[in-house]
Amino acid sequence: MERIASFCVDHNTLVPGMYLSRKDGDVLTWDIRMKTPNKGSYLSPACAHTIEHLFATYVRNTADSDNILYVGPMGCRTGFYFITRDKISKARAIELVQETCAFIEHFEGEIPGSSRIECGNYLDHSLPKAKQYAHDLAKTLAGWTEEKMVYQL
Repeated sequence: MERIASFCVDHNTLVPGMYLSRKDGDVLTWDIRMKTPNKGSYLSPACAHTIEHLFATYVRNTADSDNILYVGPMGCRTGFYFITRDKISKARAIELVQETCAFIEHFEGEIPGSSRIECGNYLDHSLPKAKQYAHDLAKTLAGWTEEKMVYQL
């Protein structure tokens, strides 16, 4: 079998940030890397779960919602995939993730979609950790540019 594109990225040199992982027709996959791979510090399942709920809720409630396809955690727990249509520019994608970080960092109240009826693991959330990691990512993405969205190979 052919190796998939994400396995061709050198995870020994990958650092937190936002990268354009791939383009398939009009679909863009963004790599939202929150943790340095293979360094022993990863997103906890509860934290990743909370970020997923808040990230998806925020971006699907923006003017760009028709072009948002998916938000979900990476299995390695170092970040998220954010999948959009190519009608969202690189600059706008950066803005959306920065806005999302601010939304998560300042979020108060019940996590959207976190009731027993709405969620298959409704007890496994950590809003304090989600806020901390959103804050950390916001610092990483401050001043992030389109030129930085390319993996350093």
